Amino acid sequence: MSQQIDLKQVMRDAGGFSPESYRFIRDGLAHTVRMIHGDDASETPASDPGEEDSRHVSGRQLCDGLRDYGQRQYGLLARTVLSRWGIRTTEDFGKIIFAMVDAGLMRKTDEDTLADFVGVYRFDEVFAEPEPTTAGA
Repeated sequence: MSQQIDLKQVMRDAGGFSPESYRFIRDGLAHTVRMIHGDDASETPASDPGEEDSRHVSGRQLCDGLRDYGQRQYGLLARTVLSRWGIRTTEDFGKIIFAMVDAGLMRKTDEDTLADFVGVYRFDEVFAEPEPTTAGA
């Protein structure tokens, strides 16, 4: 019998992130794999561990892919949306990912660590906020 996964508990274990952050990470991972390994890489299930390794992305690659995915999905509001979910740093991406790994929702290699996600970039530098508008200008 398979274990029922409580997504809200996984997100609490990660540090109190919103459950929407899980969906963002999952979809952003698929986007990143497609960016790096081609359009069909995330669609085809791996039939052996060697194939799985060939679709692996590093922490830095995943952070870059998540940045691109966030910008495509939310445009100038990406930083605001991620912040609302509790995601404010690349280390937060790593915390969510490793909580998902611990829950059996994702896999990692022996070389993957949370440190791979620390300080990859600053959100205030890569996610531009919309310029405030002034009334009557």
